[in-house]
Amino acid sequence: MTPANLLIIMSDQHNRRMLGSYGNRIVATPNLDRLAMRGALFENAYTPCPVCVPARAAFATGKYVHQIGTWDNAMPYDGSIPSWHHLLRERGHHVVSVGKLHFRSKDRDNGFSDEQIGMHIIDGEGDLLGLVRDEDMPKRGGSYKMARMAGPGESMYTTYDREIAARAQVWLRHEAGKNTQRPWIMFLSFVCPHFPLTAPPEHFYRYYDHELPLPKLYERRHEPLHPYLEDYRKSFAYDEFFETPDMVKRAQAGYLGLCSFLDENIGKVLAALEAAGLADNTRVIYTSDHGDNLGARGLWGKSTMYEESVAVPLIVAGPELPASVRAATPVSLLDLYPFIMASVGAASPETVTPSHPGRCITNVLAAPQRDRVVFSEYHGMGSKTAAYMVRKERHKLVHYVDYEPQLFDLESDPEELADLARKPGAKLTLEDLTAELHRICDPDEVNRRARRDQQQLLARVGGKEFVIKRGDLGFSPPPGMPAQFS
Repeated sequence: MTPANLLIIMSDQHNRRMLGSYGNRIVATPNLDRLAMRGALFENAYTPCPVCVPARAAFATGKYVHQIGTWDNAMPYDGSIPSWHHLLRERGHHVVSVGKLHFRSKDRDNGFSDEQIGMHIIDGEGDLLGLVRDEDMPKRGGSYKMARMAGPGESMYTTYDREIAARAQVWLRHEAGKNTQRPWIMFLSFVCPHFPLTAPPEHFYRYYDHELPLPKLYERRHEPLHPYLEDYRKSFAYDEFFETPDMVKRAQAGYLGLCSFLDENIGKVLAALEAAGLADNTRVIYTSDHGDNLGARGLWGKSTMYEESVAVPLIVAGPELPASVRAATPVSLLDLYPFIMASVGAASPETVTPSHPGRCITNVLAAPQRDRVVFSEYHGMGSKTAAYMVRKERHKLVHYVDYEPQLFDLESDPEELADLARKPGAKLTLEDLTAELHRICDPDEVNRRARRDQQQLLARVGGKEFVIKRGDLGFSPPPGMPAQFS
C-alpha cells in the first residue's frame, strides 16, 4: 500500500448487528453505511476479549490477553509493552488520540504524540470488584443502572462524545495539514453506545415511538442457562431491574438511539475530513472494542462468547482498498496491528513475529481463508472460570476450564440456539477445535496464571472485604467527572 494518513474510529460496546450495513432494518446508521459502501466490511470480526480494558490493551499491542496479562478491568495497559502508537511515534509519525483509552493513566507514556481528553480507569485502579471470582462472588450493586437510566436525555457519556467529536473536527481542520513529512494517525475513540442507555431525545424517540421486537429468547429468560452464564447473570443482575415490558423497550430504544447518535458524530468527523481536503489521502477504520448482549436470553452487557458480545463491526475504506466488498474470512482486532503499520508505510518485522498473531487485513482481502482460526478469551468480572472462543469455518467452540464446552454451527444456526457439544456427531469437530485452542495456549495454565495474578492484586489493594465495601462502579466516568460507586 502507498503510505496514507489513517483515521481509526473505535466505539464502545457496539453490537455488530446494530448497523444498517450489517443487515439491520431498524437502526439508522447512514454515515457508517456509506463508509461500508466505499470500503470493505468484515462479516466475521471478533474482539480478543469481550470486555473493555483487556480488549483495548490487546488492540494496542497486537497480542492476546494471555500474552500480556491484562486479564480484566483492573489490569490495564500501562505503556510498558510497545504498542503500534509507540512504534509509529518513534518513526516520526504524529499520532493523536482523542477520547476513551481505558489505559492505566494519562500520566503514563501511552505512546501518543498528543493525547486529548483521554478516559482511563478510575484512580489508576479500575474495577477492583472484578478481581473477586470465587464461589462467593458478590452481586453487582450498580446493576440497576442498566434499566433505570434508560430513556431520553443526556448523560455524562453523550456529553463526552460530543466533545470528542468536536475536538476531532478541530484537529482535522487546523492541525492535520501541518503534518506533511509522514502520514499522521488519529485514534478517535467514542464511548457510546456503552450504557447508560440514555440517548438524546431525537434519537431515542426515533425507536421508542415504534414497535420493537423483544430481545432474542427474552421470553425464556428465566430458564436455566449454561453454568458460566448463570454465574454472570447472578453477579451482573441487570435483568432483575427490568420490571415491565416498557422498561425493556426503553433500554432497546436507548441503545439504538445511542447507535444513531454515534453515527451522527462519526458523520461530523468524516465531513470535517472531507472539508479539510484530506479524504483522498486518508484511510478510515471503524470498529468497536466488543459487542453487547442487549437483552438476548435475558443477558445485558458483555462478557460472554455469544456473537452479540464477542463479535464486532469492522469496516475499512480509503485509497487502494476495495469498495463495496463483504469479506467472510474470520478476522480479529489483532489483525489491525499490522494493517495500521503497513497503511502508513511503517510495516516492520515487529508486526509479523510469532508473538504477534495478527494477519494484515489487506492480505486477508487478497487471499480469503475460510478455515482461518480466530480466538478470544475472558478472565474477568462476573466469571468463575476462564472462557475461550475458537472460531473456524462454520463452527465456534466455547471452552470453559471448569464447565462443559459449547459448540455452535454458525452457518445453519447463526443465532446460536442449538448447542451441539453433546451431540454424537460433534466429537470430531470438538476435537479439532480443542486442538486449535491448545495450539494457541494451554487453557488450564492460562486460567491458573490469571487467577494467581488477580489474587495477588486483590491482596495488594486491601483484600476481598475491602473491594466489596468499596462497591460497584457500574461504568467509568469521563475525565473530570466523579466516580459513582453503588
